Amino acid sequence: MKKLLTLGVVSLSTLALIACSNSNNKNTSKEPATEIKKENKKVAKKEDSVPTEYKNALKSAENYLSFSAFSKQGLYDQLTSDAGDKYPAEAAQYAVDNIKADWKEQALKAAKNYQKITPMSNDGLKEQLMSSAGDKYTEEEAQYAIDNLDK
Repeated sequence: MKKLLTLGVVSLSTLALIACSNSNNKNTSKEPATEIKKENKKVAKKEDSVPTEYKNALKSAENYLSFSAFSKQGLYDQLTSDAGDKYPAEAAQYAVDNIKADWKEQALKAAKNYQKITPMSNDGLKEQLMSSAGDKYTEEEAQYAIDNLDK
C-alpha cells in the first residue's frame, strides 16, 4: 500500500511539473513571436512609407557605386544632375543617407584609379579628390585614401 501511495504522489508530482513547464513554454514562445510580428509590421510600414522615387534613387546610387567610386557629395550631384538622373533633391538625399557605403573606401578606390591613369604626387592627388570640380571627397576621406594607397 505504501508503494502504491508513493507511486501516486510521484505520478501527480510529475504531471504537475509537466503541466507547469508546458504552460511556461507556451507563454514564452508566444510572446516573442508576437513581438517579432509587431516589429516586422513596423519595418514594413516604414518601408511602405518611403516614396517610390526615393527607393529608385537609392537603387540608382547602388548601381553607380557598383561600377565607379563616388564621394557622398559626388553621388548626390550625379543623382540630381540635369545631365544625370534628375532626381529631386529630397530623393537624392535619401539615397546618399541610406546607401551602405564606406566613403573612405570609395576615396581609396578613386585614388587608385587616378594613380593608374595619371600618376601624381600625394598632394596633387589629395587636391583632386577634394576638388569642388573633381570628386568632392572630404579632407578626412581624401587623407584616408592617401594614407592607404600602398597597402
